[in-house]
Amino acid sequence: MPVEKFEKLVSSCVPLAIDNVDTDQITPARFLKATTREGFGAKLFCDWRYDPAGKPRPEFVLNDPTYKGAILVAGKNFGSGSSREHAAWALVDYGFKVVVSSFFADIFKSNALNNGLLPVQVSEEFVSQLFETIEKNPEAKVKVDLENQTITNLETGSSEEFEIGAYKKNCMLNGYDDIDYLLSKSKEIEQFEKEKV
Repeated sequence: MPVEKFEKLVSSCVPLAIDNVDTDQITPARFLKATTREGFGAKLFCDWRYDPAGKPRPEFVLNDPTYKGAILVAGKNFGSGSSREHAAWALVDYGFKVVVSSFFADIFKSNALNNGLLPVQVSEEFVSQLFETIEKNPEAKVKVDLENQTITNLETGSSEEFEIGAYKKNCMLNGYDDIDYLLSKSKEIEQFEKEKV
């Protein structure tokens, strides 16, 4: 699955005000036999979205038509637990392009970036304000600017900067995975090889 270029995103948000969401809750272990990324969106938060009979739970946010958008706003410590990449696959396949939290597990953050999903880590105060804004107006928009590494609550005007490594930032801005990045440097690599001989 090709990685899409990411420069700026303006979107409404889906609020998941739950702390310590681990990868088994994002994608339950029984679905890990699949080796391709397609179809995982239907399994995202499966045990929270559906009852044992497979019927949607109306109280869960993904089943509430009030909330939609390409940005998931989550509680702190998102993506903890095992290192499964399937969690990132499910979020991307569902349609999320950004996850906002006050803290991410390191392995989840790496898996997200490798799959074109931008983890935006901000202060707990900023996340709390986002939850309040979304509760008041579910259609409120948030702007994520990767080039300038800022996230802005367009309803209130408040903004924060977020960190991202230069390499992964370059990859996301250009729509590169690791192999694409190497191919983009093929001329420089050839020149280096010539000079080395």
